[in-house]
Amino acid sequence: MWLGRYRDHGGGLFVDLRDRYGLTQIVFNPPDTSAEAIEASKSLRPEYVVQITGNVAARPEGMANTKMATGAIELRATEFKLLNKSLTPPVSPSATEAPGEDLRLKYRYLDLRRPEMQQTMMCRASIIKGMRDYFAGHDFIDIETPVLGRSTPEGARDYLVPSRVHRGAFYALPQSPQLYKQILMIAGYDRYIQVARCFRDEDLRADRQPEFTQLDLEMTFVDTDDIIGIVDGLAAKLAKEELGIDVALPLPRMTYDEAMDRFGHDAPDLRFGLELIDCTDLASEAEFRVFSAVAGSGGRVRGINAKKGTEHYSRRGIDALTKFVADYGAKGLAWFRVEEDGTLNSTIAKNFTPELLAKFGERMNAEPGDLLLFVADKYEVTCKALYALRCKIGKEMELYDPATMNFSWIVEFPMFEYDDEAEASDGKGRWQAMHHPFTAPLEEHLHLLDSDPGKCRAQAYDLVINGSEAGGGTIRIHDADVQQKVFGLLGIDETTAQERFGFLLDALQYGAPPHGGIALGIDRWVMLFGKLDNIRDCIAFPKTQKATDLMTEAPGEVDSKQLRDLNIKVSD
Repeated sequence: MWLGRYRDHGGGLFVDLRDRYGLTQIVFNPPDTSAEAIEASKSLRPEYVVQITGNVAARPEGMANTKMATGAIELRATEFKLLNKSLTPPVSPSATEAPGEDLRLKYRYLDLRRPEMQQTMMCRASIIKGMRDYFAGHDFIDIETPVLGRSTPEGARDYLVPSRVHRGAFYALPQSPQLYKQILMIAGYDRYIQVARCFRDEDLRADRQPEFTQLDLEMTFVDTDDIIGIVDGLAAKLAKEELGIDVALPLPRMTYDEAMDRFGHDAPDLRFGLELIDCTDLASEAEFRVFSAVAGSGGRVRGINAKKGTEHYSRRGIDALTKFVADYGAKGLAWFRVEEDGTLNSTIAKNFTPELLAKFGERMNAEPGDLLLFVADKYEVTCKALYALRCKIGKEMELYDPATMNFSWIVEFPMFEYDDEAEASDGKGRWQAMHHPFTAPLEEHLHLLDSDPGKCRAQAYDLVINGSEAGGGTIRIHDADVQQKVFGLLGIDETTAQERFGFLLDALQYGAPPHGGIALGIDRWVMLFGKLDNIRDCIAFPKTQKATDLMTEAPGEVDSKQLRDLNIKVSD
């Protein structure tokens, strides 16, 4: 065990002995401890590893520490053995505040000793065990899929591994087990799960890592309701076991289009309101050119009502919100304060008739003290800016309890999104898969693949927890002809499709059953269940936002012989 805090009270020494189970107070004091042992104990320092022998006894009356699980007892040392010394730790596990993240990541083995980190790692283990137990109880079989596979570009960049044996050829680390689990369904394993390690070479942020862990599952002869239903049960089980929260089932659902209209995002935080309200029709009647011009050009004028927001935001505060939405593409932020008599007051109010202002107030459900905030722009810009503004105001005005958990589903995503960058670069517009190329369209939308792909909606669904995507899945295409049609819309010709996905296309011709599944982001679940702000805090050995490991200093250079064996030459 490691020594934590120690207190010298003159005649004896009191130290906290720490392991992952908690703290125990050790007392070096006569008559239990000899004078020689007491004297020797004074050389002990934090993080020394010691072996203590002694007698467990109740603490003196009035000295119990109710904040410790072992606070009612102490170990009165009779002898001790020093097993190992420690340098002064740059990251102290006993400190009340954690140091900077770079220092914590460099000395991760010390950071992982901190009780907060150990609690998180135990929470992670408990969640994973709970997931495995739940699916084992529902007849799922745990099957491992390869880490070294073929590169099948599906969006993010692959991590590539050069082959020593096959010169010029590369393996790819899996972005997900997507193709393998579809093969398993065709192979007759009707209920598969796996705690899978996945890799994506993409730009990082606080809740994203280049290597991550997901609970992957797939089922045959199912529809969207079946997949959602099985995950609903998992969410309720873990919420109860880990947090003591009762979750009502079934979890609420809304379509992608409804989520974008009401909240401006496909993973809305439903712990609070502040829904987006469309006022484009009213804006077209205003003499305020910013509104009327946007409404007349096909844009949208949308707003949110910050209830009692005038008590929270001064004019300077509103100016700060205006600057904030500019970061999300908004050219400005129009606002009105709702006065005690219910009228709308603003520097732009003179551009509106009293009757029109009254209509805006009614549309926005305005009441005295409310602050009405509007963005006028393209639909996509209003979504981004008002969604970000909604989240900022919700947090600043404390509109929700951070301890609560809200689970919901977003369903019926678009099959495709248009690639504007491709059109700008080569003049040829093309579609991209919103989820992945193997997503099945809604059956009633199959005909839109030929006539209007942009309106085609997919059998796709995302699980959202507190405004974060915690899982995503789809019903898969099991018909080879439909799969080829989708490839064609994505600009993947028959030769390329066969080269990238030939083994799957071949398998689909041998009695492939209807199937679907979902991937649940374990790192994200632990972050949300643990009320953490940074996903790196729930991974034992994470990477920085530059994809480096500060402890091992990976990635690093390799010697020239290794490169020669792999037939690789590094250019400057």
